[in-house]
Amino acid sequence: MLHLKSMINVIDNTGAIKAELIHVYRVKQARKKSVGVATVGDEVKVVVQKARGGPTQLGGREVIRPRKGEMWKGVIVRVKKEENRLDGRQIRFDESAVVLLNNKGEMLGSRITGPVSASLRNIGGSAAGGRWSKILSLAPKIL
Repeated sequence: MLHLKSMINVIDNTGAIKAELIHVYRVKQARKKSVGVATVGDEVKVVVQKARGGPTQLGGREVIRPRKGEMWKGVIVRVKKEENRLDGRQIRFDESAVVLLNNKGEMLGSRITGPVSASLRNIGGSAAGGRWSKILSLAPKIL
């Protein structure tokens, strides 16, 4: 679980490195009463705290690069707090991570560096991955 003002790693190739959680937009149905707490699959608003520089044009097309101080939407893909699975296992990651989204809710980057939680699969409807199927397909490992 992540609280407001938490620092989160950004694991896509947009150029942002660290971000601060400032607002939780959407939470899973079972947890509607816990305001200001985010977990895997929740849509959040973050402020970029640390970012890499880089070209804004590659191959003649405009590339969107988040800069320090800019606000972006994102989805939490893993959290440090341990999570209980239905088969009795507990899974815990070393750090919390977010993937940045554009205003339409689509992934801003084109790659993901690092594992994502398998509980993203169960969020958002269809059995094929739900709302975040693009993130699941680009992730190098799903735990």
